[in-house]
Amino acid sequence: MKVKPIGDRILVKTVSREETTKSGIVLPDTAEKQKSGFYEIVALGDGEAAKKFTIGQNVVAGKYSGEEVEMKDDKETEYKVLFVGKEKNESDVVALIE
Repeated sequence: MKVKPIGDRILVKTVSREETTKSGIVLPDTAEKQKSGFYEIVALGDGEAAKKFTIGQNVVAGKYSGEEVEMKDDKETEYKVLFVGKEKNESDVVALIE
């Protein structure tokens, strides 16, 4: 299944990150923990605001922002459609990771 966002929206997938506790224990992605707010852009809409981003770029968004999308071929990766408004305060994306 292929998803093409429309307008000022982007399709992102969760970036997997292992975490280490203060005591040095490594928590893999499979451990129960809070949702990550780090995402990688996989598709862009055709709106003006969406054109400011590029595929493969990493972004930070609110943990509960956007609309979750299920892909039948990939059940392990979480996908979301995020709105990227023309004004910074309208956007689900809060930062770019460089």
